[in-house]
Amino acid sequence: MNTSIVHLAALLNAVLFAILGVVILVVSFMLWDKITPYDLWKEIIEKHNTALAVFAGFMALGIAIIVAAAVH
Repeated sequence: MNTSIVHLAALLNAVLFAILGVVILVVSFMLWDKITPYDLWKEIIEKHNTALAVFAGFMALGIAIIVAAAVH
C-alpha cells in the first residue's frame, strides 16, 4: 500500500505539462514577433511604446490561457 502524500506520477505529469506549456508559450510569442513587421522588443525597450507593451502582455496572457485550457 502506497501511503505517500505526494503521488510521484501526478507530480511528474504536472511538471511535464507545465514545461510543455511554457515552451509552447515562448515559441508562439517568438513566432508572433517574427510575423509582425516591426521588432517587438526594440519598439518596447528603445522607443518606449507603452501601447505595444500592453498589447504584447495581453497577447501572452491570451496564449497562456489557450495553452492552459489545452493542457488541462
